[in-house]
Amino acid sequence: MGPDPAVAAVRVAVRRVLADVPSGGMVLAACSGGADSLALAGALAFEAPRCGAGGRPAGGVTVDHGLQPGSEERAAKVVRTLADLGLDPAGSVAVVVGQEGGPENAARKARYGALDDAAARLGAAAVLLGHTRDDQAETVLMGLARGSGARSLAGMPPSFVRKAAKDGTEVRYVRPLLDLDRATTRRACLAMGLEPWDDPHNDDRSYTRVRVRHEALPALEKALGPGIAEALARTGKMLREDADALDEIADHSYAEALVSSEGIELDVEKLAGLPRAVRTRVLRKAAVQAGSPPGTLAAVHVEEVDRLVTAWRGQRHVDLPGGLRASRRYGRLLFGPS
Repeated sequence: MGPDPAVAAVRVAVRRVLADVPSGGMVLAACSGGADSLALAGALAFEAPRCGAGGRPAGGVTVDHGLQPGSEERAAKVVRTLADLGLDPAGSVAVVVGQEGGPENAARKARYGALDDAAARLGAAAVLLGHTRDDQAETVLMGLARGSGARSLAGMPPSFVRKAAKDGTEVRYVRPLLDLDRATTRRACLAMGLEPWDDPHNDDRSYTRVRVRHEALPALEKALGPGIAEALARTGKMLREDADALDEIADHSYAEALVSSEGIELDVEKLAGLPRAVRTRVLRKAAVQAGSPPGTLAAVHVEEVDRLVTAWRGQRHVDLPGGLRASRRYGRLLFGPS
């Protein structure tokens, strides 16, 4: 008799990811103790020894954000669970969460910084994250509310790379469970005898994502019928493919329009001949390359720079985040310090 269907689904998802991760390095499961990441950790503990001829090392790490009473004890319990599953090493990292960008962004920044350092220290080939299709749907819906374009609507990528702040080591992150829903991971935990922890913050309506989860998505399902989460996640995947293709074209167009190797100067005539979807990506890339912070460079900034190309009336310059400005002179678009 085979495993429970929910357990099998999570294991298959992890097995597929392990087949694509470069061999030799350890694979870490980032585990909060919630149902999603706990099911992920259980599947990794089962699949890693069976991966390839001799298996591969697999560990687990949890991050103690210190935001709730008893968080240290909770983290210690998660570590014991990871160790009992057979993940080695299994450890906890305590972080200090700041205030910049709001509580959700600050906690995310601290969490990823801790995971970066742990992965770099252990030489991990990949860190697995437990985000599900429901998380993806919430992310796409929040991107729609921001109105910031296809990249925002594309949701979370299935994999991405970050650089550890301490030594610049590249850390690969993978989300194996993006095609599974939250109910599947909870059923998998039950079938594996794992007791997930329900974070009280997941019911705190002061967080945007919690309001989307408990208010916006149920309202959409009530008005439009079931299947909204699946549709949003599917839309995000298709838009991500489109955005990736446009970004690739924009990179090529940026290289063709760049006329100076000493500074960011672009040929206006070449820019004007590009489709707007490509041109705005080129302009954003130029601003970021010049030093404008990506997190604060908004669509309105890029639109004003685009007017220097398409609606030139002798205007002087456009101020950009990071103490930069874009200006037009002698058929060139220049990005530099204010």
